[in-house]
Amino acid sequence: MRHTISVLVENKFGVLTRIAGMFSGRGYNIDTLNVGPTLDPATSRMTIVVRGDDTVLEQVTKQLRKLIDVIEVQDFREDESVDRELVLMRVNVGPETRAEVMQICDIFRAKIIDVQQRNVSIEITGNDSKINKFIFLMNPFGISDLTRTGKIALARRAD
Repeated sequence: MRHTISVLVENKFGVLTRIAGMFSGRGYNIDTLNVGPTLDPATSRMTIVVRGDDTVLEQVTKQLRKLIDVIEVQDFREDESVDRELVLMRVNVGPETRAEVMQICDIFRAKIIDVQQRNVSIEITGNDSKINKFIFLMNPFGISDLTRTGKIALARRAD
C-alpha cells in the first residue's frame, strides 16, 4: 500500500539528509520525494510517498516526529488531500502520427511545450492514474525521454 506523508520542516542545511538517512537506516524505501518552499521562508514542505502496511506507516511517522528539524507530520489518507504530479516527456512523431499525439494531448489536457521535426515535448499534470494512462497511450509512439516530479499534496480543509 502507498502512503503519502507531508512533513513540514525547518528550512536548514542538512535536513533532507537527516530525513533520507532515517529512511535508509531503518530499511524503508522512498517511492517519491518532493521538497519545496512554503509561504514562510523559514520552512519547507516535504511530500514523501512510501510503500508499506499500516505498521510501516506508523513507524515512519513516529521516527519523523522525533527528528529535531521536523515541525509537523501529516499522513494523507485517501480523500483527505488533493495531489498532483508533473511529467515532462519527449515523444517520437512523424507526419503520420503527429495529429494523433496532439489529439491525445488535447483529451488529457496536456501541453505540447516544444516541437521538433521528429519529436514533441509534452507537459502533463494530474493524479497518478491520469499520468499512468497518458504514458500508456504515448508508449506506442515511442517515448524517448521522461521525467516525473513525484507527488505533491495539500490537505483538504473546509475552512
